[in-house]
Amino acid sequence: MVLHFLVQGRVQGVGFRWFVHREASELRLSGWVRNTEDGDVEVVASGTAEDLAELRASLRRGPRGSRIDHVIEHYLEEKEATSLESFRIEGAW
Repeated sequence: MVLHFLVQGRVQGVGFRWFVHREASELRLSGWVRNTEDGDVEVVASGTAEDLAELRASLRRGPRGSRIDHVIEHYLEEKEATSLESFRIEGAW
């Protein structure tokens, strides 16, 4: 199962990508997280329905200092998972 999430609120400058990376890595999900130019955080994750439900709950909670206004999600086709590797942060330096 592959899900795309768009997390809106105060989610940049609060360690949100690192929080998502830690949570997703503990769940052994594959995929990525990155900031958007609009100030949101985008996540693509592949794993079991149970593990993705745990990630969803984490995204709704967020790290300390964040404020989650909306979590928009939709399913991607399974073929999207073939290019996903161990969970990573995109655009981090």
